[in-house]
Amino acid sequence: MNDCKLSVNINKIATIRNARGEDTPNVVQVAMDCELFGADGITVHPRPDERHITLKDVYDLAEVVKTEFNIEGYPDERFLKILKEVRPAQATLVPDPPHVLTSNAGWNTKERYNELKPIIDEIKSMGIRTSIFVDTDLINIEYAQKVGTDRIELYTGPYAHDFKLNPEKAVLPYSKAADLATELGLEINAGHDLSLKNLNFFDRHVRGLKEVSIGHALISDALYFGLENTIRMYKAELA
Repeated sequence: MNDCKLSVNINKIATIRNARGEDTPNVVQVAMDCELFGADGITVHPRPDERHITLKDVYDLAEVVKTEFNIEGYPDERFLKILKEVRPAQATLVPDPPHVLTSNAGWNTKERYNELKPIIDEIKSMGIRTSIFVDTDLINIEYAQKVGTDRIELYTGPYAHDFKLNPEKAVLPYSKAADLATELGLEINAGHDLSLKNLNFFDRHVRGLKEVSIGHALISDALYFGLENTIRMYKAELA
């Protein structure tokens, strides 16, 4: 088992709120409650169209989050400005442009080395830990280390899909990717479609896992189990 932290992605809370155009549920209160219930961090992805987390949310959350605040996003000028002003604990760089529904692929770090290297340097100069969203392609992990990131976040969508068919086969590429990342001195995060059904298996088979960022499945489970109980259930899967 790893000593792995749970960061709750609260984008879905904002999606529900925005459906009515008011302030219920209150995103800031939910973040504070997640921390109270045992979450080790809060993750948000403030997209330019503000279809869930808004720019105001980010600044409001920065005032109250006492655990690790993780801001995800495509590293354009807008995103870098947010980081400079908010100074979260971690910035997770995702390669998806604004119109994409959700992050569904990792960076090609070799092809985009010249773009990523100065961005990583700039973010690290702010005193912010950097993480790059990648798949299990070992070349992309090698070049993630070359661009200077502190961590990688393994995109676990394929794992979650294939887990239903063959758990051992599904996790094998992630185990190999994590082994290489550890050898290269990179720390490891993971996220996307991790759930109560597949999280424990992943944690047990991926060496050096530091943090999982979970939103959709956790918030969906909270509809049945309640937010406090759900966070405790996810934490138990990582124990």
